[in-house]
Amino acid sequence: MTVRWARRTSGMKTSEIREILKLTQRPGMISFAGGLPAAELFPVEEMGEVVQEVLERDGHAALQYSTTEGDPALRGAVARRMNRILGTSVEPDQILITSGSQQGLDLSGKLFLDEGDAVLCESPTYLGAINAFRGYEPRFVEVPTDEDGMIIRELERCLAEHDLIKLAYVVPDFQNPTGRTWSLERRKAFLELVARHGIPVLEDNPYGELRFDGQAVPSLKALDEHGLVVFLGTFSKTFCPGLRIGWLAAEPELREKYVMIKQGVDLHTSTLGQRLIAVYLERFGLDADTTRIRGAYRRRRDAMLRAMDESFPPGVRYNRPRGGMFLWVELPEGVNARTVLERSLERGVAFVPGGSFFPNGGHENTMRLNFTAMPEERIVEGVRRLTAALHEVMAGGMPAAATVGVEVAEPPQ
Repeated sequence: MTVRWARRTSGMKTSEIREILKLTQRPGMISFAGGLPAAELFPVEEMGEVVQEVLERDGHAALQYSTTEGDPALRGAVARRMNRILGTSVEPDQILITSGSQQGLDLSGKLFLDEGDAVLCESPTYLGAINAFRGYEPRFVEVPTDEDGMIIRELERCLAEHDLIKLAYVVPDFQNPTGRTWSLERRKAFLELVARHGIPVLEDNPYGELRFDGQAVPSLKALDEHGLVVFLGTFSKTFCPGLRIGWLAAEPELREKYVMIKQGVDLHTSTLGQRLIAVYLERFGLDADTTRIRGAYRRRRDAMLRAMDESFPPGVRYNRPRGGMFLWVELPEGVNARTVLERSLERGVAFVPGGSFFPNGGHENTMRLNFTAMPEERIVEGVRRLTAALHEVMAGGMPAAATVGVEVAEPPQ
């Protein structure tokens, strides 16, 4: 039987991160690959109490169909938390509950993109967004970045050179994959330029509450004076990703467009999941959870950076993120991170090569390291093994043990 697939499927690719994560299930593997929260910090006991309360108090409604917009109690809690922490001024009626913020990306592609339209994005940018948008057959206009975010002169150049830019997608706080955070000056300049061109902005903010150092910077949504910013948030990084609950915040007319599209996708996000989070927020809040998470992640980031400072080869550059879940590594020109990954996997360490985060290709000498999913002692051991792989590849194949004086670990079975 010959199956005729939709044309759009020809551009779809299996997520490289997903394929690497399959390897991390091998016993003994140290994973710096996925953007996984620390599972041991999940509030399991408290959630047990919440599940029982929801089912006893409101079980029939919690197991029933619900409205597309989302549970009113949860939307109200989300709006209040955004306004208190991010400096926004959104109303509950501007909130749409989604099945993770990933659904917000897909809904945005449906809403804004036709074949051949352009998406303006950071270079590099989040792989999940690339995959979500690619199904709508757009072009990607990559704007070069530095440690302060999008470089404004490069943004001006891209806006002048490209037409049909229908959407700007950005992650201004502790960006995935680089961990970079935009300065206030860059945020204001960016908003001024996109407003001048009438380009809607998708602000993806999974990591905004995971700041370890320095002062918080207002979100783009808080700075937006033209109603162009659609804010994507999620409970996956600060609470429980298995519930798959996220949200978007947009101006009323725009939010209604999203509601209509979501009705055709899944009718609504899990009623039970929404009730569980709403009751958890009512009983416990999230402040204590995020404080505990930030402390653990800060220690893990510091452990990774200390180990890298002590052992990484000369010529390898990396940043020092002030929060989030990732740091970014740039290898010398001509050193392919995929080759390093092959050697690293042999030693039982996984990471994600950075080339996947550039929608138009190239930059194969980069890599993303996650520091949140492993305890500190495993991070130190993982950096030791990764260093051995780096020395081997950069030395042109010389055995790593002879290069750096360490015993090569046996590959995990």
